[in-house]
Amino acid sequence: MSRFLNLPLQKKIVSIYMLANILIFIVNIFLIFGINSMSVEMEMVYQDNRQLNELSESLNDVQDSMTGYLSSKTTDSLENYYRSAQTFQTLSEELGGKVTDLSFSRMRRNIKNMSENYLDEVSQTVEAKRGRNVEKYRAYYERATELYEYINAYIESLNNEQFISNSENYTELTGAFRTFERMSVLVLSLVMIGNIISITLIVGMMIRPLKNLADSADEVAAGNFDTTLPKTPYHDEIGIVTAAFSQMVISIKEYIERLRESMENERKMQEKELTMEAHLKDAQLKYLQAQINPHFLFNTLNAGAQLAMMEGADKTYEYVQTVADFFRYNVKNHGTEVTVKEEVTLVDNYIQILNVRFSGDIHYHKQIDERLLGIMMPNMILQPIVENAVNHGIREMGDKGVITLRVYREDNYACISISDNGKGIDQESIDQILSGNWQRKENQNDNNGIGMDNIISRLRIYTDDEKVITMKSEGEDKGCEITIRLPFENV
Repeated sequence: MSRFLNLPLQKKIVSIYMLANILIFIVNIFLIFGINSMSVEMEMVYQDNRQLNELSESLNDVQDSMTGYLSSKTTDSLENYYRSAQTFQTLSEELGGKVTDLSFSRMRRNIKNMSENYLDEVSQTVEAKRGRNVEKYRAYYERATELYEYINAYIESLNNEQFISNSENYTELTGAFRTFERMSVLVLSLVMIGNIISITLIVGMMIRPLKNLADSADEVAAGNFDTTLPKTPYHDEIGIVTAAFSQMVISIKEYIERLRESMENERKMQEKELTMEAHLKDAQLKYLQAQINPHFLFNTLNAGAQLAMMEGADKTYEYVQTVADFFRYNVKNHGTEVTVKEEVTLVDNYIQILNVRFSGDIHYHKQIDERLLGIMMPNMILQPIVENAVNHGIREMGDKGVITLRVYREDNYACISISDNGKGIDQESIDQILSGNWQRKENQNDNNGIGMDNIISRLRIYTDDEKVITMKSEGEDKGCEITIRLPFENV
């Protein structure tokens, strides 16, 4: 069956049509042979009666031709006699002479024997007539006539008995024929019903994949690409179309999924850019919220530096120039990306300003891999971290506070480490800061700067890495270290 269902549609349809017609043809042949056989039997029922009737007619012809010859003694009458005698002899020999116990057979054998005796008597009668022996031909004629009457009586008796018997056989054959007709109609009906059922089942098996394909096509046309795709159990034309349709739906679904992912990525990128821009603006605003006009302040500081230089106040000139450079960085870098070198320079200026403010109490150490200074990173990242280290780590340590800035390579990352030897921070607070759930205590002063949540959020958006920044503290009075890991593709 599987081999048949894998055939092309045309061969399957032609095979079904031929098989049904061949089956009906074979059944009809058997029925025709059966009907012909029964018809022959019915025709043969009265064959014996017809044979006896022919024999009786031939007997009458012999008797009449003999009588005619005896009366006229012409050549024509003699020829008629010979012809009728030959016919009668032939018919009588067909009666058969087999000895049996059946009454019909005995009577037929008696008729045959009497017919032979009758022909002898008739022959002798004719010969005596031709020899003009009147006494002999009359004696032969009387015996021939007597045998004639006996034979006619036997034939009539046998004919009647056989007619009665044959009528009974004919009735039985007629009944059997009617039964055969009914059986023929029943067989043809069963064959036709069987053909209809078989063709319906086979055609249903052939069409079912097409129906499943149509249902799936309706689902896909309605926009449901998650519909169950039809299977392709056969390799005919429908199977090929079904496989092509399934592959097409899968391709369209994959394309839509890629398009959706592309749109989602584009949306995330837009959100990322908007968030970065918002955080940057927030950082800029917090840094400059106390300044009415940054450009005015920057120009004023430059003027002060020039005045200090003219008066010979070198330290004052250097301090004012450093403060001017610090504000120049904020005024100039309105973008979102700067180099590590620019961020390190800003930290240098900020530490210098603080040392002037606190009389050199802050010790600042650097370990810089010059090869990594060209890596790009978000701006306003390192200085706020250093500011937090000063305000919350070493402010109360006097001249013992140390800030260490390191830039080094680790695997495929450029690492920037800012550490202090201050009072440290507990692990619970570290977890809260990194998760964005840290709340400033009421007794802590707000330095009006950029918070760690802003820095962490911008770094994570910039690198798309949750582990871009880590915090570590060995415990109370053991300081804190913040490490930023930038991938090398940002070079």
